[in-house]
Amino acid sequence: MSLKGFVLVLACVVLIGVGQILFKSAASQLRLEGGAWTALQSAANAPLVVALATYALATVLWLLALRSTPLSIAFPVYALTFVIVPLLAHAFLGEAVGWRTFAGAAVIIVGVAISVS
Repeated sequence: MSLKGFVLVLACVVLIGVGQILFKSAASQLRLEGGAWTALQSAANAPLVVALATYALATVLWLLALRSTPLSIAFPVYALTFVIVPLLAHAFLGEAVGWRTFAGAAVIIVGVAISVS
């Protein structure tokens, strides 16, 4: 994988992680009681709009990464989102991160290293 491809894939991983935190924040602001109009209004909250824009940017970067990087290499690296999301959730949302999270992250990292080497 070229350095450019690697940087693009890692940028996607980070953006998807940030997007997931924003989606979680948006979900906590979603109100389904009170009728369809209330639900629609609550769905148009800032975290959701920013999360969707973040995902759109990640998609464009993913397309750019795939121009120069084989999918068989890029996709395993993309799996690092399963490592970064729990860490971001802990840092920004106060979610618990236990030894199983770290053990799973280690397995994923080793798997990615094996896949792309």
